[in-house]
Amino acid sequence: MRIPIYQVDAFASRLFAGNPAAVCVLESWPPDELLRAIAAENNLSETAFLRATGDGYELRWFTPAVEVDLCGHATLAAGYVVFHFLQPSGEQVRFATRSGPLTVRRQGQWLEMDFPARPPEPAEPPAGLVAALGRAPVEIWKSRDFMAVYESEDEIRELRPDMDALRRVEMFAVIVTAPGREADFVSRFFAPAVGVPEDPVTGSAHCTLAPYWARRLGKEVLHARQLSPRGGELVCELRGDRVLLRGQAVLYLEGFIYV
Repeated sequence: MRIPIYQVDAFASRLFAGNPAAVCVLESWPPDELLRAIAAENNLSETAFLRATGDGYELRWFTPAVEVDLCGHATLAAGYVVFHFLQPSGEQVRFATRSGPLTVRRQGQWLEMDFPARPPEPAEPPAGLVAALGRAPVEIWKSRDFMAVYESEDEIRELRPDMDALRRVEMFAVIVTAPGREADFVSRFFAPAVGVPEDPVTGSAHCTLAPYWARRLGKEVLHARQLSPRGGELVCELRGDRVLLRGQAVLYLEGFIYV
């Protein structure tokens, strides 16, 4: 079997920034074991798998360890591949996913994704979380992921979590966030339990971050910056129970997998 593969730096306007994702284009679905093996071999935070349907594409996402129910940067990368290689004249693509239908629209050099909002609720931290982070937050919230809120951008930059300890905490992942100096808010994302110690830029996390900061700052359009070593920028717009996420993407490689 020969599978086309693309690697795209998502939420970036230049190479070697943002979050790299692999996008594999399938004619039919192979066994899940093969999808997991490909994702593990790619060893990126996410590999997206696309299969054309009558009115769009089926889309699934895998970390090197597990399948996930929502991934922003790999969806952005998939949209980039559709618009640049599969449907160059297209302006909108619809993906059928485990999180329902997701739409990506082309807006010049930007791509806009329409995702479900995941508003967080105040929560008690699970055992070991605060100690693993190494600094106590001022608030803890939760949706799919736990979210630790800090007072300053510097605190977010300076966090050095204990990844072994964080891996043992009973949770999918943790977002850390604070007000930004040049952006409305900043964040980082840690998910070592699913094979992603620190994700460079995390679209799905902003489905939780955007509702929180929109309510706190009293604005619906927000400039966000993720402070991983690679770094990345997004524009988030809260629209009721949906979040529009806008970012750019750059192609790194194109080739084939032989399995």
